[in-house]
Amino acid sequence: MTPLGQVVLAIEEYRRFVVSQIRKARTDHEFGQQILQKWQEAKARIGTTVTPTGLRLPRLALPDLDEAGEIARFLCEEGLPGEFPYLTAAYPEQYLEPAAINSKENENRRNHEKPFIEEPTRLFAGLGLAEDTNARFHYLSRNQRSKRLSTAFDGPTLYGVGAAADGVFGKIGEGGVAIDTVEDMERLYAGFALDQPNVSVSMTISGPAPILLAMFLVAAKHRFGPDVGPKLRGTIQADVLKEVQAQNELIFPIEPSLRFLADMVDYSSREMPRWYPISISGYHIAEAGATPVQQAAYTLSNGFAYVDYFRNRGLDVNVFGPRLSFFLDCGLDVEYVALARVCRKIWAIGMREVFGGGNRAQILKLHTQTSGRSLIAADWHNNLTRTAVELMLACMNATNSCHSNSADEPFTTPSEEYARYAAHAQAILLEESGLFRHMMNTLPGSPGMKVIGNAVEEAILEEFREIEQQGGVLGAVERRYQRSQIQASGHMLENQIYDGVRPVIGLNRYFDQGRDWPEVRMMRTQKEQKRLQLDRLQDFEKRHAEESERCLDRLSEVVDNGGNVFEELTRTVEHCSLGQMTERLCEVVGKFRPMV
Repeated sequence: MTPLGQVVLAIEEYRRFVVSQIRKARTDHEFGQQILQKWQEAKARIGTTVTPTGLRLPRLALPDLDEAGEIARFLCEEGLPGEFPYLTAAYPEQYLEPAAINSKENENRRNHEKPFIEEPTRLFAGLGLAEDTNARFHYLSRNQRSKRLSTAFDGPTLYGVGAAADGVFGKIGEGGVAIDTVEDMERLYAGFALDQPNVSVSMTISGPAPILLAMFLVAAKHRFGPDVGPKLRGTIQADVLKEVQAQNELIFPIEPSLRFLADMVDYSSREMPRWYPISISGYHIAEAGATPVQQAAYTLSNGFAYVDYFRNRGLDVNVFGPRLSFFLDCGLDVEYVALARVCRKIWAIGMREVFGGGNRAQILKLHTQTSGRSLIAADWHNNLTRTAVELMLACMNATNSCHSNSADEPFTTPSEEYARYAAHAQAILLEESGLFRHMMNTLPGSPGMKVIGNAVEEAILEEFREIEQQGGVLGAVERRYQRSQIQASGHMLENQIYDGVRPVIGLNRYFDQGRDWPEVRMMRTQKEQKRLQLDRLQDFEKRHAEESERCLDRLSEVVDNGGNVFEELTRTVEHCSLGQMTERLCEVVGKFRPMV
């Protein structure tokens, strides 16, 4: 039995444990009194807040229970915020305004001097050259206390070939930012205090992720000194399994890719303790066509596969476990009412019972992005509403950070105007509205949410059982199981839209026949910019020609001798370009070839 099969058994056993706790609370007077006392103490710790209209509310809404069995059911099945099994929330407080505890703080609030709290908003950008994306980052974050930057890379960067590869000139800076050298990385985040706790960086890249993270670390050392590593905050996607299953941007064969990832996780867990070296991504699985349940099941099972692999490499689950993060899509299907909540619960049980992870390793840290697949070119201003609904669902599920898509994305790289509206949508929901900033648990816990959550949980376990039958995650990958299921679901979705079974407003329902297609300005990288990127790359390689071959040879030796490849990359990136490093690594370990 693989660890995934053990996770299924652990969850089934936990269900039986919950039933036993409920029964014990009702039949064992002493235990029942302990449950009631814990409940009363939890309620006594809850502070109060006053809304702008004068309404006094608790800062956490709990169900009105006074029977020990039902209290035991809530504590075991959902848990208080920040307590096992973390279904309610990963942390004791999320989204709340700071409590006003004295008159001085009240005065500060009147003067608009808010104490620092980190917003969940994470702003996504990537276009043109490094300085273009840097300008967009500064534009989007100018009104935010927290500078949470999420970075999209262009095709040549995603595939590790760089701007100098044959046939890619037209793709330079398209759909993401072009990064070829450590000098590009310095330009990308120029002006941001990467060593400060209110700044974090996310990089959406998997195949060459170790190279890009090494560039980021070295660029930060150039600006902030050699000891900056422990201060750096953020994440890099680095999820090689979802590339095989959905996104097709894997460079090296699976085993070397996992080894390079493990080296990066090992190094960053020791030297960059505030960095998340992998973002286990369901978003791209969903965007490729998966149902919500498939997205959750494949993402969680991939996560457990990584934990098993890292553990077998000798890494400590309580060191690397807290540094794992997750990335889910949030669309308009009803499953999203409870999907992320259920994922937190399954992860917590699996990590505790199967892998022996402590409290910090049990917490599923989640970034959510509204669904790009749900955005429609027809009558495209409706996308503003779609994204707003998806944001509501994400916050109902207590996501830790969130990116909202721009309405014009069906046509182009987001424009400044609609990128601003996308960011403002989160500000309206979390700052202007009172739905989340006054009280936690305002919307969750309804009968409908519980029914959906139970159905989603069982459906995820059924997917786990099927993957287990395939020999576990890697066995299923070899048989192309996940990929075939995603493709089948994507085909079903398109048929449902075409047949009108799945309504899409403005496309197959309420379509305005007389409405012309909009004139939308395409965001494109100019030929002069592409030439500049190529010139910069050639200049870098010329200046470092003497050192680059020596560094590449040393990198080859480390790979062959079983050393930590990521640690060596932090030296290699000083003198070698992305394309040079990828080419050399491919010479040593080979290239990924899709299984047929």
